[in-house]
Amino acid sequence: MEEKNKLILKMVDICKAFSGVKVLQDVSLQAYAGEALALMGENGAGKSTLMKILSGVYQRDAGQIFIDGQEVEIQNIKEAENLGITIIHQELSLLSNLNVYENVFLGNEEVAGFLGKLNKSEMRKKSQELLEKIGCNVNVDTLVKDLNVGQMQMIEIAKAISKDSKIIVMDEPTTALTEVDTQKLFAVIKKLKEEDIAIIYISHRMDEIFTICDRVNVLRDGRHIGDARIKDINKDELIAMMVGRRLEEQFPYRMREKGEVLLKVENICWKNKVKNVSFAVRAGEIVGLAGLMGSGRTETAKVIFGEYKKATGSIYVEGKEVTIASPKDAIKQGIAYLSEDRKKEGLILGMSVGENMTLCNLSRYERGMKRICKNTEKKEVEEYIKKLSVKTTGYKQVIKNLSGGNQQKVIIAKWFMLSPKVLIIDEPTKGIDVGAKKEIYEVLNSLKEMGTAIIMISSDMAEVIGVSDRVIVMNEGRITGELERAELTQENIMKYAVGIE
Repeated sequence: MEEKNKLILKMVDICKAFSGVKVLQDVSLQAYAGEALALMGENGAGKSTLMKILSGVYQRDAGQIFIDGQEVEIQNIKEAENLGITIIHQELSLLSNLNVYENVFLGNEEVAGFLGKLNKSEMRKKSQELLEKIGCNVNVDTLVKDLNVGQMQMIEIAKAISKDSKIIVMDEPTTALTEVDTQKLFAVIKKLKEEDIAIIYISHRMDEIFTICDRVNVLRDGRHIGDARIKDINKDELIAMMVGRRLEEQFPYRMREKGEVLLKVENICWKNKVKNVSFAVRAGEIVGLAGLMGSGRTETAKVIFGEYKKATGSIYVEGKEVTIASPKDAIKQGIAYLSEDRKKEGLILGMSVGENMTLCNLSRYERGMKRICKNTEKKEVEEYIKKLSVKTTGYKQVIKNLSGGNQQKVIIAKWFMLSPKVLIIDEPTKGIDVGAKKEIYEVLNSLKEMGTAIIMISSDMAEVIGVSDRVIVMNEGRITGELERAELTQENIMKYAVGIE
C-alpha cells in the first residue's frame, strides 16, 4: 500500500454501555492517511459515542484502539490530542471574547523566558501561517464574536492543525454554513488530505458524502453494518445500509383537497429584509417557502409569528385581520412556529420530554389553586410520545439526551397539543437522518389531513419539491415566483431564487 494510504487508525470490536443499555456492540472502524472517511448512520446509531471514545471523552468497555499500528489507551481528551486526534464538534467550541490567535493556541499557549510569559508575537505569527495554509485570510487579532460561522469553522481547523493532528473528526461541519462557505471547507479538506491527514466526516447530507469522501463506514443500532468505497456504492444502497430497509419513497406526499384560506398576509415589510410580501395558505396545504440564504424566508416567518414587528402590511387569520405584536398574540390566533434552531429557540434542554411538550399549554392541566394535574399531563404526554413514535426512555427523560429527530418530534407534539390552525416549520429536518426525516414528513402529512395550514421553510431542494403542494420562492426579501406542484423542478425554483423572473 502506498504511504498516502497508510492505516493510521484501527478501532476493533469497541463496546460501550450506559446504565446497562448497550450503545455500541463490537464496532470496528479503520481510517487511512490522506482519505476522508464518512461515518454514517441514523440518529442514535452510535456515531457520537464512538467518536467520544476515540477523542477521550468516554472510555470503552471492551475492544482495542491502534494508532499507527500501536495499541493505545485513551483516558482523556489531552491524551487523544497527544496521539494526534482532534474532534471539531457541530457546536463550535471557540471562546467569543478571545481573538483568533488566542483561540488557536488555547490550552497549548507558547511561552517565553524564565517567567513563562505568553509569547503573543509567536502565537500571532504561527496562527497567521496556519490560516494561510488553509486559505483563510482572517486577521488573527479579530475577536471571534465578530466572525461568521464559516470563518469560525476555519479557526477550528487551524486549531486542530496547530496540534499536529493525524486524525481530524468533523461532526456535521456544514450545518450552519452557506453554499460558498461549504465549498471553501471542501477545498480545505482536500488540502488536509494532501497533507496525509485522515478525516472522519460525520454528515447526513448525501451530496456532501459523495463529493468529499473516499470511503464510508455505516453504523445501525450500535453495530457496524458495513463499509465501502464511495465509488462502489450509490445513494439508495447507502440509505438501505443505514435504515435497514430501502426508502423507495423518501418523500411520502399525500394529495388532499384544499380547504378555506386560513392565513393571508398582504404587503408585510420588516426593515430591509421583508419587502411587500403577500401570499395565502389554505387548510390542508403544505406551502414550501424556498430561497437562498438571506432571501428573507425566516424573517417573514418571524414577522407572522410576532417575533419581529412588521413595519407595514396586514395579517389575516380565517378572513379576519389580526394584530400580532408578540408570539403570545400569534399563539392566541392559532399560529405555531418551529424555529430552525431547535436547541436555542425550541427547547429547554435541561427539562424533560414531558415538560417541553406541555410548556405552551400548561393552563390545560390546571385545576384548583392553579395547581397542575400531573396525572392528566402525564397521560397526554405519553399519548403523544406513542402517536409520534418518539424514541425515549420515558416522559421524564431529559430532552438534551434525545437524538435530533426525536427532539424535533417533541417540539411538533408541543404545538400539536394546541391544535394550531397554521403551522410554520423552519428547516424541519436539519441535522436529522434519512429515516427520521420520513417520520417527520408523515407527521406533517397527519397535520395536513387534519386541515392545518402548513408553511415549510427549507434549504433542501429535494425536500421542498417532494413534500410541498405549492412553493413560494423569495429573493432579497421579495417573492419572485410561485409554483404549483406540477411545475416543481430544481431548475424552476432556482430561476426564481436567484432573481430571474
